[in-house]
Amino acid sequence: MLSSKFQDGGKPPLVVILGPTAVGKTEIAIQLAEGLNGEIVSADSRLFYRGMDIGTAKPTPEEQERIPHHLIDVADPDQILSLAEFQRLAHQAIGAIHTRGRLPFLVGGTGQYMRAVTEAWQIPPAVPDSRLRDALEHWAASIGPYGLHARLGVVDPQAAAQIDYRNLRRTVRALEVIFSTGRRFSDQRQKGDSPYQFYLLGLTRPRSELYLRIDARIEAMFTQGLIEEAQALLQKGYNPDLPTLSAIGYAEAIVACKPG
Repeated sequence: MLSSKFQDGGKPPLVVILGPTAVGKTEIAIQLAEGLNGEIVSADSRLFYRGMDIGTAKPTPEEQERIPHHLIDVADPDQILSLAEFQRLAHQAIGAIHTRGRLPFLVGGTGQYMRAVTEAWQIPPAVPDSRLRDALEHWAASIGPYGLHARLGVVDPQAAAQIDYRNLRRTVRALEVIFSTGRRFSDQRQKGDSPYQFYLLGLTRPRSELYLRIDARIEAMFTQGLIEEAQALLQKGYNPDLPTLSAIGYAEAIVACKPG
């Protein structure tokens, strides 16, 4: 059905699989892709980075051998992949999958990355400004994440309403775009006409079961060597304050690495 609709001149198909952490997205996606001649495009921002395997529950080499995966291990931990760059790479990967006559599966747990693709977001073109970002981060250190978020609410209430004040990185990015372009962040992130006919599969489990799966995953991560993985990243010279290494799991593992 998907291939015939594409051949009839409709929009190319895209299967989107989403759901909470540990719900089973990876295995379901692999099973479906095996049965439907598909390939998987990761939309989980944690999976972009090399050397961060255990703490991100990255698909294993065996799983990646079963089905081709894309946008996994495409950057080093200190090369932060922007939303705009991800969107470009995702469209590129999806287009290549269609060219091969196969069905793309967009799979992940990072909502804004998935919506950037499925809703054809027009991402602010502002180039990151390290000096401006440093100034904003120092301001945040002075007034706190809530204070900085409140300032964003003054200049762009719509953007502030869509960003959790605890997500300091997104707050800083929104203000950076506003100050560097002179336009509100929310005005620049508009939806377009999706280039795909997408089929949405939302996975869920009872909350009690999900919590048990999350607990089991965390225990497995430490058994498999999460602390050693974090230690290896630090030994390679990566700053523990990098956004990638301050993520849940790695931040705790890095603390455990410190002597005393």
